[in-house]
Amino acid sequence: METIGGGFFWQEMMLGRKLSTRGRTVTETDLINFVGLSWFNEQIFTDEEYIREKAHIKGRLIPGALVFIVAEGLVAPSMEGTGMAFLNMEMDIRKPSFVGDTLHVEIEVIEARAASTGNRGLVRTRNTVVNQKSDTVMTYTPLRLMRGDPATATGHGADAG
Repeated sequence: METIGGGFFWQEMMLGRKLSTRGRTVTETDLINFVGLSWFNEQIFTDEEYIREKAHIKGRLIPGALVFIVAEGLVAPSMEGTGMAFLNMEMDIRKPSFVGDTLHVEIEVIEARAASTGNRGLVRTRNTVVNQKSDTVMTYTPLRLMRGDPATATGHGADAG
């Protein structure tokens, strides 16, 4: 599996291509900041006594939305300078994630085609978020609009990059 190093043009995102991100450990500070910013202030994320005494899942759970944000932050370097728009996705949360988990994303290109106008393309990937125990905690399939390689731009209407 190839490690992400920089922004890819849509033409480089061939069907079946696999990439992997570096890892990132989710900290207590990440959870507290996310809860404060997003107002995800459910007891399961904010009240350690409740978690200890009443929660069905023990430990410092992190919201799936935070897992997604961390995953997207890890994926972002692959689109640096080439990503144009996040269009849609489907998501499946497979297992809980906790403070202290180290997450990385395994990416597989499952669709890549030219857009109807300009030097750009539509790329859909299957992103699998994996923790330090090799458990899949989330999968999602974003469709993105990405710039094309300026060296391959032809005809009128092609964007410069």
